[in-house]
Order: sequence, then structure tokens, then C-alpha cells
Amino acid sequence: QVQLVESGGGLVQAGGSLRLSCGASVASGGTFGPYAMGWFRQAPGSERENVATVTWIRGATDYADSVKGRFTISRDNVKNTVDLEMNTLLPDDTAVYYCAARLTRRSSGGYEYWGQGTQVTVSA
Repeated sequence: QVQLVESGGGLVQAGGSLRLSCGASVASGGTFGPYAMGWFRQAPGSERENVATVTWIRGATDYADSVKGRFTISRDNVKNTVDLEMNTLLPDDTAVYYCAARLTRRSSGGYEYWGQGTQVTVSA
């Protein structure tokens, strides 16, 4: 059982920057070792979308086209944290941002654990 907690959301002006952080913990004192971590977002009236992923061991990253060149995902597999650095923010980036964990690489496995979400609001 994994618990994920996001922090760092808030209000920022267009063109500004914001850094989100997600901390992971395992119930019963287990070891946290997922295949990958991801950041997702959902705006009102829109479907949830995957904006960035990072593999836990290698640190390979991938991004949605809408955020390439502006967002950077990173992980610290000693502290069990994953960050999302967001630069050149746009009003369309306004959404609730969620941290999620994918435990295995198997094609049948998705993102099994999710945080509570943190609100990001970008004003014009």
C-alpha cells in the first residue's frame, strides 16, 4: 500500500513558474520501488491527462506535447519524492495536478496509486 501526497500548488501569473512535489510512503514499513511515477492534471469539464512521466531507476522522462520545453519532471529515489518544475505557465495550465505511481512495467499494469491532488491556478 502506497500513499502519495502532493504539495506546492497555488496561484501564479502567466509566464511565471511553480514547483510541485510529491512524497511517497509505504504502509507497514515496506520499500518503495515503483517502475514509474507520473504527473497528471484535470481541468474543470476536461478529461484527466498525463503531462509527464519518469522511470524510477533509470530516470528516463517523457512529456505531453503541450508541456514539452516548459515542464521538467525529476525524482529522488533516496528520499522517495518526485517533482514537477513548471515554467512559462499559461492560463490553460490551470488544473488540479495529481501524482501517481505505476508499480510494474507489465502492459497489464496501470497507475495504481494516486495522491489527493493540488490546485494550480494561472492568471492572465
